[in-house]
Amino acid sequence: MDLQGLLPALSSPSAEVSPSPSAESSDLLSLPWEILIHIASHLPAHCVVNVLPKVCRTLSNVGEDATAWQLRAQRLIGSKARFPVGPREDFNWPTACLEMEQLITCWAGEVQHVTKQSEENEKEGDQVRLQERGRVPGGHENIGGSEIDRVGVAAQEVAYGADEGIEVVMEAEDGEMQPDLDGDQMARLREELEGSLEVGAAALNEDGRMWLNADVGPGGAHHDQNDLGYPRHVNNRGQAEMIQHQSSRSPSPPPALECITLPSSHIASVNSVLLLGGKGALCATASRDYNVKLWDLEASPDGMLLHTLGRKGDFTSHRGWVWCLASEGSFLASGGFDSTVRLWDLQAGGTDRGLIRAGASVLCLSCQTDVLLAGTFDKRINMYDTRAAEPLIKSVRLHGNAVMCLAADDTYIISGSADCTVAVYDRRALKALKKIKLSSFLSSMSYSGHEVWAGDNKGMLHSFSMQTGTLKPLSQFDVGHTALVNGIHRSQGSLYTCSTDKTVKIHIPSGPPRTLCTLCHPAEVHGLSVEAGIFAVAAGDVTVNIWRPRK
Repeated sequence: MDLQGLLPALSSPSAEVSPSPSAESSDLLSLPWEILIHIASHLPAHCVVNVLPKVCRTLSNVGEDATAWQLRAQRLIGSKARFPVGPREDFNWPTACLEMEQLITCWAGEVQHVTKQSEENEKEGDQVRLQERGRVPGGHENIGGSEIDRVGVAAQEVAYGADEGIEVVMEAEDGEMQPDLDGDQMARLREELEGSLEVGAAALNEDGRMWLNADVGPGGAHHDQNDLGYPRHVNNRGQAEMIQHQSSRSPSPPPALECITLPSSHIASVNSVLLLGGKGALCATASRDYNVKLWDLEASPDGMLLHTLGRKGDFTSHRGWVWCLASEGSFLASGGFDSTVRLWDLQAGGTDRGLIRAGASVLCLSCQTDVLLAGTFDKRINMYDTRAAEPLIKSVRLHGNAVMCLAADDTYIISGSADCTVAVYDRRALKALKKIKLSSFLSSMSYSGHEVWAGDNKGMLHSFSMQTGTLKPLSQFDVGHTALVNGIHRSQGSLYTCSTDKTVKIHIPSGPPRTLCTLCHPAEVHGLSVEAGIFAVAAGDVTVNIWRPRK
């Protein structure tokens, strides 16, 4: 809802200051407080946070009503979901609602867009099929080899979309997932593919597809994945699913976003990606080709390579796979299988700032203002002061196996290990506080506020509360991942996850999480990074995709 008409003072030059009383504005401000709150609840969160305070002091107080924000959050996630999952003390409700609305706008708004595109492409597909049938009257019994190929291409274009074609499955009123094509059309396609053309599902190139799912509610019926009448379901939970035939181009993003693929530069899988600079203008990538690369995402429409980082006299950034990245302020740290942590100065164009020998492969990093933390394959957590000549502050062994993930604040370190434990360490008291035994090991972790979210090697998500050094398990969620979750980012109103099952999922961080969208890639996804509304994904096929608000 636009404020124009609701508050005439907004269009006046004096909108930046408290307007003088007028008949119209005084009528609005004379309404009971409950009515004003109700009116404001229909405005976008960004309007309540950024615009109303500029109108007058009374309306600026609207954004300070915690109950109104909680009711807004409940409308966004539904009455059955729990939000927040962790403690409610000191929870920033306005920020959470603002992030949730932006997330929904960006990632859940593509369903209508996809539906419209599917209708257009269905008509185009029907025309192609009719043209092909018109060329070969009398059926397919005596078709030559080249003609069979043409019909096969046409049938596959109809079933999976011609070039940019899209097939959509929407939830029907009775809760079942229904195909956009009717039963007779699908039966004819199956007959053509399986009978005349002898093409089975195995002949279709699965790596050439990219799926975009949008959550539309519970109750979707399960369909056999081998049935060509239905597209493959990722989690069979009543989602609208889009399957798009993809060549070497970037996946088609939702309408509110644009997707770019960084120019091919690495020659091996990209293990890690990190957005830098506070605004997502810079990006660092780490690869199994031993290199760390620095990118400018604003220099050109598809991003531009700035530097391949390296020490003087070295041909590569590391002498082994580069596995992880972390950054704080003007410096970037990279850890690798060469048992080193390398430091780079971002203000000086990524020049070498130092080398730290960790003694074992570095699997995870975390940067704080005064310390760099490294989790290693030899079960240790190393604490470094990067300004000192002898950077090692302390090395602790809290686990019985490799340290897979780390998260920290200025007091506590939380670590997950391949021994299926998660531990808490007090940096100030220099002692371990707690260790929790799990049934699986944590492979990725995100810590903000009083909540810790983590992904494990079985595809599950775990949530913990963290208050005054006490880590408490809260819930375990199945969001549809079927393999190791190797990337997770949680903020107060958003949750991003990626997995080696080749999927990336965007959720609202409620209990259980509300999945807005699923992106399926042709190769394993190795990591993700989120900053200032920009979302980066690193994959095993040497690609790095960046989703950002469309300009």
